[in-house]
Amino acid sequence: MDRLIGGIEIGGTKTVVLVARGRAIVAQRRVPTTTPAATLAACNAALSEWSALHGPVAALGIGSFGPLDIAAGRITDTPKPGWSGTKVVEPFARLDVPLAFDTDVAAAALAEHRWGAARGTRVSAYITIGTGIGAGLIVDGNPVHGLVHPEIGHVRVTSSDGFAGNCPFHGNCLEGLASGPAIAARTGSAAHLLPTGHAIWTMIANEIGEMIAMLLLTLSPQRIVIGGGIGAGQPQLLPIIRDRVAIQLNSYVAPITRAALDGIVVSPGLGDLSGPLGAVALGNRAASPGSRTIND
Repeated sequence: MDRLIGGIEIGGTKTVVLVARGRAIVAQRRVPTTTPAATLAACNAALSEWSALHGPVAALGIGSFGPLDIAAGRITDTPKPGWSGTKVVEPFARLDVPLAFDTDVAAAALAEHRWGAARGTRVSAYITIGTGIGAGLIVDGNPVHGLVHPEIGHVRVTSSDGFAGNCPFHGNCLEGLASGPAIAARTGSAAHLLPTGHAIWTMIANEIGEMIAMLLLTLSPQRIVIGGGIGAGQPQLLPIIRDRVAIQLNSYVAPITRAALDGIVVSPGLGDLSGPLGAVALGNRAASPGSRTIND
């Protein structure tokens, strides 16, 4: 039987804590992301409750919104009030098990590589489009890290309507143009209230497609999974994104035809479980001999 692994996905509005065997979820709970103390305490309480019912976890994976200092196990400067500098890993040291900590998008990318739409690929990406925009990159089964973690949501793209953007750091970066708050600023309406035929969807699909073309020209992923409340919640975006990518590449990369993009730029294979199962996938890596964890 697969080991029992704990996972925590910390999002800007909600946090999911769960235990699973492989990808089979044994127990799961959603808690609001309020203060760090209350949110992390609720996760610890759930893990303690389930330990009494199902036995202790063999490892724990935590995927969190960022930016992160992964080696230090903490969030750095974030717009989320009260969370800058939060030591995310420290409250779970009592478990005394291997622990892996990474961005929520890297975790989701790992889950899609292991169990979802990116299975069988060497190089893949998971892009979340929602309250923010971020991406996790996987190469040979490992999340990509370098100087820091990838921040693809903050690359500059061409604004379709001249909107100046609302990113407090960069103005009209992709997140400042195509995230949920940016869409609300551009249209005066929350994204989920806009009809599928609204002109904004073509504009942001074009902007996302421009970023994906850059990603294909740099990392050359074999699969790009588009998730998040907007990315997965607005299925009409995918065909427009693929069209824009094809226009941007202009047949320069021979294997990337418009037809081929239908199998390259795809929806999540795990649906809305990419993030929670991503935390479990991190935990599985931490439990495996030779894996690099936060404790190394």
